[in-house]
This record gives sequence, structure tokens and C-alpha cells, in this order.
Amino acid sequence: MKIGEEAMPSEGIGEQSTSARTVLIVVSDLRAHPETTVGEIAARTGLPQSAVSAAIGRLRSVGAVIAETDPRDRRRTIIREAPEVSERVTRVRDTPIDAAVAAALRTNDPQRVRETVVALEELADRLIPHLRK
Repeated sequence: MKIGEEAMPSEGIGEQSTSARTVLIVVSDLRAHPETTVGEIAARTGLPQSAVSAAIGRLRSVGAVIAETDPRDRRRTIIREAPEVSERVTRVRDTPIDAAVAAALRTNDPQRVRETVVALEELADRLIPHLRK
């Protein structure tokens, strides 16, 4: 999580009220639970509801998620991933993590960094194949 947070591009997003780590936790939960609410995310993650709301607001502002009134209970708002991949999401997904991995390994050896990135990708595929797109 820390390496992902360090690799996250932040140019042009301005000052944010919530951390990249909080957003990553919320996104991970949302991908595991495709139709959910802010309260449900807060309960599952242990994050304060205000932090989840701020993260959802941040994700909505870049078109990564949509929030719709639940037609069965108009008091609830359902959160889901946006059907279209936003420009911001594409930029985040396309950002290499090599520099963050090199910093974590405390090395400039490109071969060691590459091997580690490959190992991390393989581990992610094995542990959470249904969440990788």
C-alpha cells in the first residue's frame, strides 16, 4: 500500500482533505463490494465515515465512481465504480511504480527493481485476480 501511495501521481489534483492511502483503501473495498454505501465501506474498513465520504467525493470529482439514490430506499446512496474508465484512473493505472519500488528497496539497480515489480504483479494476480483489470 505504501509503495502504491508513493507512486500515485499527484500533479494537478490540488490540496486534498483526505490522504491517498484513504482513497486506495476505499477503492479496494469498493472493487471487492461493487454496490455499496459510505456507511458499509466505513464499517468494513474501520475508517471514519467522514473520511470515506471525503474519499468518495474525491473519486467522484475525477469520474472514478458514481453515486446514485437507491431506488428501493431513497434515503440510501449506492456507490459503484463508473462504467467508463476516467482519464485520472487511466493515468494512475499507467503510472510506473519503479521509482517507488527503488526507494523502498534503497537501490538504483534497474534489474533488481524490475524483478521486484514482476514479483509484486504476480503476487497481486495470485491474491486478488478478480480485482485486477
